[in-house]
Amino acid sequence: MDKKELVKKARAYALKNALAYKGKATQGPVISALFNEGLQKQEMVKYVKEISQIIQNVNSFSIEEQKKEFEKLKKEVREREVREGLPELPDVKKSGVIMRIAPSPSGPMHVFHGINAGFSFNYVQKYGGKFYVRIEDTNPENIDSKAYKLIEEDAKWLTKGKAIVVIQSDRVKLYYSYVEKLIKKNFAYVCTCSAEAFRKLAMEKKVCPCRKLNVKENLERWKKMLDKKGFKEGRAVLRFKSDMNHKNPAMRDFPLARINESKHPRQKEKYRVWPLMNLAVSIDDIEMKMTHIIRGKDHRDNALRQEMIFNALGKKYPWVSFLGRYHFKDMIVSTTQFRKGIESGKYKGWDDPKLPTLLSLKKQKYKPEVFWKMAEHIGLSEVDKTLEKKEFFRLLNTFNK
Repeated sequence: MDKKELVKKARAYALKNALAYKGKATQGPVISALFNEGLQKQEMVKYVKEISQIIQNVNSFSIEEQKKEFEKLKKEVREREVREGLPELPDVKKSGVIMRIAPSPSGPMHVFHGINAGFSFNYVQKYGGKFYVRIEDTNPENIDSKAYKLIEEDAKWLTKGKAIVVIQSDRVKLYYSYVEKLIKKNFAYVCTCSAEAFRKLAMEKKVCPCRKLNVKENLERWKKMLDKKGFKEGRAVLRFKSDMNHKNPAMRDFPLARINESKHPRQKEKYRVWPLMNLAVSIDDIEMKMTHIIRGKDHRDNALRQEMIFNALGKKYPWVSFLGRYHFKDMIVSTTQFRKGIESGKYKGWDDPKLPTLLSLKKQKYKPEVFWKMAEHIGLSEVDKTLEKKEFFRLLNTFNK
């Protein structure tokens, strides 16, 4: 697509989107429409700034001005089948879908937890099924003990009581049972090489000596990891036996579990071996019979690792869709940063009106439906979006009627 054609079509689709949403176009639907018109993903770097400027310009017009401008350009818009809501999901069973989001307990849920939950929860409402809010707390560090209750309350409010809340650290023994299955199937081994030594071997595509141990030896090493009198912290790690020739070094015999003797805020000192994210997530998705997963595209590598674990256990991997990220010019969305601000006195608490937490938005009379509708508006797109806080909340507020 040449630049002249792109500018004309981008303007036409921005005007159409703006008129559909009370005068405010957003980047995602416009770029999605341009992809359908033939724009290639590799061209995005060259054109994304120009598209953003066109949208800003269109949004500066009054609705009457937008209508007049669109009349001149509406021939540039390809008429497609009108769709209400999100696109249909593939392979949906009569029993419906099983979907989830997975916040970590570093604080309560924020606005993007709400929107990301909106995608999956919309589908559960559409098809029937189950929606899980799975609190991922298998890393004993960076956990706020008060976050468990806060997240559960947020989940109930966001889904009007329909969410099933699960806490990963309550399921550690289940993860241990799956570790033994993987070892017995010869898909996992306990590695005692130093992190530096293993990294060097992986970069050179060489097999770790520990990988050659038989099943019996690995089961003995696993028991030694669990034993307080066994391996010391940092001296042993459970690894998945993948392909040491994989083109991506991060996929080569990636870690599954480690020894971490930090006191866990919920489990105290009950466990010393903690499953890492890819192991715990895979097992939970298997046990909960997850059918469809919507997650950030920064988890693409993790999805590949988890699919390997599914295959090793003879399970079919769920359908997955990836989402682009929102980048704000003037707003940080981090519960860790929010907590520091509360501790320093910058904010009065998690429900401070200056914070984009669900607690704060709920106090400001936002309704749960706002996040469901916002997810529908954004759509399933891998395109990253950059905007200002004011612009984002102006759009969010259009749904809070």
